[in-house]
Amino acid sequence: MQNQIKQKIGSIALVVENYDDAIAFYTQKLRFELIEDTDLGDGKRWVLISPPNGNGTNLLLAQASSAEQTLAVGNQTGGRVFLFLHTNDFWRDYEDMQLRGVEFAEKPRVEEYGTVAVFSDLYGTKWDLLQLN
Repeated sequence: MQNQIKQKIGSIALVVENYDDAIAFYTQKLRFELIEDTDLGDGKRWVLISPPNGNGTNLLLAQASSAEQTLAVGNQTGGRVFLFLHTNDFWRDYEDMQLRGVEFAEKPRVEEYGTVAVFSDLYGTKWDLLQLN
């Protein structure tokens, strides 16, 4: 019997301007958990964050270290929504995020697939807050 292929995405790199500012935003405004913050030397760190009770896929915060990377901060997908934050209670999280100063680009809307609203992180990276039906 052959081994069944089993894979998952462990981390997604998100280029940021500053480790500490990004950690503060994600942990304080979005209530993400800081999973790891390891100094790798030469100004580099291994910084993993995750939504509360996440499924094991983490964001790897990567501080820009070149002019090309700096240009990508906040626009890693050419202006499209980059990340999708699924929730089991849209209105709870939407209201909490608003109280914490998260900027939404639109009013919540109900679509065929669920309730959604686009918000931006501190650098302008677009996210969907989404509760699927």
